[in-house]
Amino acid sequence: MHYQISTTANRSVFAEKRQLMKDKNAAGILALLLGGFGIHQFYLGKNFKGFLHLIFFWTPFSWIIGLVSAIIYFTMSQEKFDARYNNRPMDEMPDFRRRYMETETLNRNRERWREHREKPAYERKVIESRRDNPYRASGIKKFKDYDYQGAIEDFAKSLEINERDPAIHFNIACAYSLCENAESAFRHIERAVALGFTDFKRIKEHDALAYLRIQDEFDTFERNGFKQIAPKQAETTENDLLNSQPDLLDQLNKLSELKELGLLTEEEFADKKKKLFG
Repeated sequence: MHYQISTTANRSVFAEKRQLMKDKNAAGILALLLGGFGIHQFYLGKNFKGFLHLIFFWTPFSWIIGLVSAIIYFTMSQEKFDARYNNRPMDEMPDFRRRYMETETLNRNRERWREHREKPAYERKVIESRRDNPYRASGIKKFKDYDYQGAIEDFAKSLEINERDPAIHFNIACAYSLCENAESAFRHIERAVALGFTDFKRIKEHDALAYLRIQDEFDTFERNGFKQIAPKQAETTENDLLNSQPDLLDQLNKLSELKELGLLTEEEFADKKKKLFG
């Protein structure tokens, strides 16, 4: 019995709501013909806006607003109009309209899934890993809140989950640069580029990497395709050449003396000189 009473009461409430439902075409016609007086606003229950129209009905501005409102009502979808002016939940909509909205939502989800499946396997893996990587989002949030050390910690945890995400390497490089840790910043920029990061303009212009760009080695780093040169390699090679230079000159002088004394022919001199230079 109680169930029957409550059901009857609910039906009466729904019936009352249906009687109070506003029609978007009626609202559009009222706005088009009587928009300057704000009649459409009173019809939609927007009494304050309606009184404003009445106060300024003698101005062209009030009628222009009415015309614009009419265009909006006529072009607005029924679902949007109901949600905005009728406060109508989906379960109270007609069956055909509810099925239409559910089908549209399903089709949009299918289209998004189809686009996701058509992406290369590597991109799909990156996207899926980002969804399961909470430290990536928390690192970005801390970075925006100027907590750069906290951002570095979260980005490092994020890399433990997915070490091959170039965006995370770029973000942590920015955080390291702002903390004036050039060595770590260089290392992660190099890793980001190696993993496919191609927005080189951001590397050369991003404000967070300003400290990195003022380092002496940045020009060499950029010319080398954003790759670091093995440390002290050039210096070691140069030192080896300088250290061997006196012996090389002595041997050249001895060869020249032997040639002048006639102990070496021109061909023998050229051959030994060639072997001397390796």
